[in-house]
Amino acid sequence: MIDIGVNLTSTRFDQDRDIVVADAKQAGVTGMILTGTSVEESQAAAALARSYPGFAYATAGVHPHDAKSVEATDLSAIQQLAQRPEVVAIGECGLDFNRDFSPRPQQEAVFEAQLALAAELSMPVFMHCRDAHDRWFAILRPWLDKLPAAVLHCFTGDDRSLRDCLDAGLYIGVTGWLCDERRGQQLQQQVSWLPDDRLMIETDAPYLQPRDIRPRPKRSRNEPKYLPHIAQTVARLRQQPVEHIIDCTIKNTQRCFSIQ
Repeated sequence: MIDIGVNLTSTRFDQDRDIVVADAKQAGVTGMILTGTSVEESQAAAALARSYPGFAYATAGVHPHDAKSVEATDLSAIQQLAQRPEVVAIGECGLDFNRDFSPRPQQEAVFEAQLALAAELSMPVFMHCRDAHDRWFAILRPWLDKLPAAVLHCFTGDDRSLRDCLDAGLYIGVTGWLCDERRGQQLQQQVSWLPDDRLMIETDAPYLQPRDIRPRPKRSRNEPKYLPHIAQTVARLRQQPVEHIIDCTIKNTQRCFSIQ
């Protein structure tokens, strides 16, 4: 199974990064896509991906939290990174009106600039959207027929938002949010009507450790080795064999990101 969202550049992995990757492989993870959230983090993600050839890949982009500090040269750096074979998507890009760490007009401008770059390079986009669906979708919609593929990772939106995404042909990334008895109830319902060919799974490690893992891990850090737990939860909620979920999500990921 392939984890489409791992923040392996996080300082929370600095002491044992190779062990985290080895544990993921032992748990049955066959690949992972490392998330780039700024120019510096994208460069680091690409370098890490290169150190795990055939197993790790990377995205290159600017998260909306970091949009406030983007300059024209940063987008040129992202474009250069995208030429590397280990970089398979533009992103993480999008809008976040929950935290508003960057001014909304700046978020919107940087998001659209990355959509334009992905279209120019004919690369998929790896996207973030939190409490911003209407504006996010309005910006995205004109670009959809110019992009080879688009993924909304870590989906936590309402039913209408999900319908909009599915009608537009987006892939949907499902995380351990699904395993949260407090916040994940809506997603638990929604995951049952995701089409097989639009489903992907991810940990978003080190964030969003599944709350229902038993016995509870001693540390709160999420890791890619917990991806099988997410796959099993998805399978149970969809009433499908876990082998089917793994097969579908691998094929979707390979098709979207053009990896083997």
